[in-house]
Amino acid sequence: MAVRRRRRRQRGPDGGGGTDGAAGPGPLPAPGCSQRGVCATQGPEGAEAAAAVAAAAGGQRSAGSPGRGRGRKRPPAAGLLQPVKLSRAELYKPPTSEELQQLKETEDLFHSSLLRLQIEELLKEVTLKETKKKRIDAFLHEINSLLSSIPETSETDLTDQAWLPKGVKVPFLQVPFSVKGRFRFLPPAELKVVGSYLLGTCIKPEINVDVAVTMPREIFQDKDNLNQRYHRKRALYLAYIAHHFSKEKLFGSVTFAYMNSNHLKPILLLRPQGKDEKLVTVRLHACPALGFFKPSRFYPSKNNVRTAWFMEQSTSKEGALEPPTPHYNNSILCDTVLLSHLHFLSNVATDFPGMKDGLALLKVWLHQRQLSKGLGCFNGFLASMLVAYLLTKRKIVKMMSGYQVLRNVLQFLATTDLSMTGISLAKDTDSSLPSLADFHQAFEVVFVDPSGLVNLCADMTASKYHQVQFEAKRSMEILDDSTMDGFQVLFMTAKPMLRAFDHIFHLKHVSKLQSACKKMQLLNELMDRGGNYVAAALPFIVSLLSRGLAGRALLVAHSLPQTPEWPIEAEPPKHKDIGPLAFGLLFFPEFAASTLEKGPQANRPEAQDFRTFWGEKSELRRFQDGTICEAVVWEANTVCQKRLIPEQIVRHLLWLHADIPESSVCYTGALLESVIKTGQEASGTSEEAMVSVVCSYDDLSRKLWNLEGLPLTVTAVQGVHPALRYTDVFPPIPMKPVYSFHTRIRNKDLLLPSEDKPCPAYISPLKVVCHMEGSGRWPQDKEAIKRIKAAFHLQLAELLQQQHHLICRPAVTHTDVYKDGYVFRLQVAYHREPLILKEVVTPEGMLKYQDTEESQQLELETVHLPYLTSSLHGLQQQHPAFGSTCRLAKRWVSAQLLSDHISEECVDLLMAYLFLHPAPFTPPSSPQVGFLRFLNLLATFDWKNSPLIVNLNAGLTDADCTEIKNKFVAARSRLPIMFIATPKDKWTSMWTKERPSAQILQRLLVLASESLRVLEEQLMDPLSSQDVKMVFRPPLDFYDVLIHLNPNQIPRHLESVDRPVKSFSRGVVKNSAGVKILFPVVDYDPVQCYLQELRDAFSDLALFFYDKYGGEVIAVLWKPLSFQPQPFKVSSMKGRMVTTLNNELVCVPNVEAILEDFEVLGEGLVKRVEARTEKWTI
Repeated sequence: MAVRRRRRRQRGPDGGGGTDGAAGPGPLPAPGCSQRGVCATQGPEGAEAAAAVAAAAGGQRSAGSPGRGRGRKRPPAAGLLQPVKLSRAELYKPPTSEELQQLKETEDLFHSSLLRLQIEELLKEVTLKETKKKRIDAFLHEINSLLSSIPETSETDLTDQAWLPKGVKVPFLQVPFSVKGRFRFLPPAELKVVGSYLLGTCIKPEINVDVAVTMPREIFQDKDNLNQRYHRKRALYLAYIAHHFSKEKLFGSVTFAYMNSNHLKPILLLRPQGKDEKLVTVRLHACPALGFFKPSRFYPSKNNVRTAWFMEQSTSKEGALEPPTPHYNNSILCDTVLLSHLHFLSNVATDFPGMKDGLALLKVWLHQRQLSKGLGCFNGFLASMLVAYLLTKRKIVKMMSGYQVLRNVLQFLATTDLSMTGISLAKDTDSSLPSLADFHQAFEVVFVDPSGLVNLCADMTASKYHQVQFEAKRSMEILDDSTMDGFQVLFMTAKPMLRAFDHIFHLKHVSKLQSACKKMQLLNELMDRGGNYVAAALPFIVSLLSRGLAGRALLVAHSLPQTPEWPIEAEPPKHKDIGPLAFGLLFFPEFAASTLEKGPQANRPEAQDFRTFWGEKSELRRFQDGTICEAVVWEANTVCQKRLIPEQIVRHLLWLHADIPESSVCYTGALLESVIKTGQEASGTSEEAMVSVVCSYDDLSRKLWNLEGLPLTVTAVQGVHPALRYTDVFPPIPMKPVYSFHTRIRNKDLLLPSEDKPCPAYISPLKVVCHMEGSGRWPQDKEAIKRIKAAFHLQLAELLQQQHHLICRPAVTHTDVYKDGYVFRLQVAYHREPLILKEVVTPEGMLKYQDTEESQQLELETVHLPYLTSSLHGLQQQHPAFGSTCRLAKRWVSAQLLSDHISEECVDLLMAYLFLHPAPFTPPSSPQVGFLRFLNLLATFDWKNSPLIVNLNAGLTDADCTEIKNKFVAARSRLPIMFIATPKDKWTSMWTKERPSAQILQRLLVLASESLRVLEEQLMDPLSSQDVKMVFRPPLDFYDVLIHLNPNQIPRHLESVDRPVKSFSRGVVKNSAGVKILFPVVDYDPVQCYLQELRDAFSDLALFFYDKYGGEVIAVLWKPLSFQPQPFKVSSMKGRMVTTLNNELVCVPNVEAILEDFEVLGEGLVKRVEARTEKWTI
């Protein structure tokens, strides 16, 4: 603000060109003066930033009055923020009215002064600097002088194009070729800069300057409005200019493009030579002489393309009515109003500095959502017109700041549906002009310009507008939510289709839309669009899908067709050159997977319509309430197949109504799920298996509560195994041992794995914590408590066997129960035990409590893990996709050999964060989109400077979150590298305390960003092989030693990413009936035992990495520090050998012997040890 006050003084007493108030509130520069230039009096820019921070935060004033002791100060070090010294009088000077207004605005509008500062910084980033403007202006002047010097040509027929020089092709698809009319080239009548550059609303990185080149009246004839004659003259005019410009040294490149990818409107793109090539793109638009065309010929209901000409028939049918061609008419009208739009917008922008900032923000917002480019996009020009409309309607006033303009535009978009009720900028009520109803009949989205003739949204589909509307609603919610960093979410986070929509599918061959146009009888639309079958069919395809997915999809969106620019000597791109079209579906999670589509009652007139729409899929069904209705039933047995019912609907409707074959539809809704399927007949992703585990567990917990004969009752039964919160990568399946694969110890009725057979399948014990009630009889000594718990384990086994005939196997620390083919591991807990473990007696005999490793571990297992499991179980009930998404993420972490270096709970919490705090997205409804966002979160989250706050069960208030952030910053160096805070664990981040280390996290981030890049490329390119398992195959060239394992000793071999072709019989059958069986071998995985031995023996020399889900390789990385020669000590000779270095005895790792030890330790399990590097030559 001090900056502001000084500016007023610089301008002189009268404010130098209008009072300050006219600029409106907010720290905006006066029009035409850059923010930096004004503050130059203050030395380094650091001081300016400090001033802004202090001002926005409502702090003290931060710059002295001009001229007081400024010359003597030594400038501070670069980049260092210095407090500004102020005299006492200045410190306590009352704030001016303007400063008060700014403070009030910051308080009312922005949730924090930080948001205001972030927005100001963003605006500085994207606005064009004065020096660049000068270079652009010079370039424009040179273009102007070149244009006037292009020679004329003699008049020829439009179809006789032999006069065109060799190196240039007409940038227009001339189909049909024959057309009447004559053409000659004359230099342009005038040249005007139009568009955002003059208004000062163009933003970096892409600076486009639009120049309107007016073609002289002599070029045109009377009927040029008909049959594309005008469009072809326009194209020839630009082609001739392009030929002359291509020889000039001034230009770095001269190319053609279609304006907003509209095939009727080619434009010429000019870029300067040399280092300025990236600076600016000048777009030349050819437009007709003013007043040549009569506007009434181009009303939306008029026809300007004759059917006979378009179909190349010799005579037109007698008395046939010609269909209206609104899009064609609109494309000519757009060229006639370029200049009037500029005048209109410049009037709006005068004395309205907030408009420029508001538009810059809107453009960034649209760009991040991929809405601002392509055919029918919502571009910056449309946004400017919308601001102008709101200004005429008094929804915006010229006093508003950029942020207020942004909010008002978003609010308007969120609450107004332009596809139902259009708006118009036309002032006078000229009854001869077409009405809004006329426009609605011709176009899907209506926004009429000030002339009352042009629909600015002519090419936009209703679906695209609904997407803009949806985004605006979502953004308003985010801006109104004080807990969220709205700036980061709205302006800095990109929303590519793949991460924004639950399912994506591609139309691989766009040329198939030609037959769709035939089937849907869209000849009139094709004529109107100049033969562009993509533009003609797209609105119909989208509305067809929207109707078919009505109850399931919240949004059906499509990518905007985009045609790249092309060199002037090349043929113009065909309609099919836009590449595959992508469609995105966003679901209502509760209805997306329903198998039934219920229609109207059979005797109703609507029933026929329903039958026509669904074809032979529709059948009569009798419902429970006795009604007989039309209905469609989709085949789907597993949860995984139900998730893909939308795919069945899309394929069926496209084939039935648009003749698009299934081979042309590439549906990527669940390509990634193959990595969490097991077994040969993998039809589902085992959600059903998880449900049956949970049912069995519920039954067991009821039995435990009702046990009779226990001295103390069971107060709570809490599951802690990942399968009980639906996030186990491969949930346990019911198993029964095959005796022939085991040796039996007769006298104890126990089984042991047989040595000569493959290792039995892995049976995971499902851990369950049983809390016993408190009583004065519990001892207060930790050893005694352990004895009592052991007695409880024995008694639980005995009672479960007697009362419920369950097979149990008690141990000191737990009891294993075999039930329904699963093994549950019960562990008794006493609520005061962690407290007793914390007791420490000091040397003085005092008793004090402090955390010990043992007490923390016990608390983790009996208190925190059960709470986490139940919270995540609840999350799964709200978001059905949560469990499968977690499983995908864990499968990926493990496939990268990192599962031992990052805990399962940590991955579950990261995933919970994505479901609880999904902004700017909606919570994922399919595992694939959740997994892509997980990779993005890992790769982009600022782990160094921010805590990840997961608000489980909404247990944290705003104040809590702020406190966590502040304490985190204060204690950063002492906290884990990856800090995750939850309501029950605000300060310690217990799940990431031990692991991952900084190096492992760094490795994880690199892998995540690379995997995300590869996956997004594959999923967005339907013509590639789409082998998505690529990101689940770890790069092994990074490791020093690879230990290859023998597959028949890997119990989980079937779970590997690339499933083995032949598998071994594993000595268990999937069958759970049978009461009298011997207890199976539980939790036996030889690879894990081997890994444990390796880590115990060599953890000081190396790190070991393994994919626990059936990996065939253990990767070893030497620790660089352990390879530095160390002085000879007898005690530290493990794995080392003695050698002499500079006549001193030193010990170095004995690598050959260590590699031999790897083989000896893993005899029978290790196939071979492969040494990859020579790193150990010291």
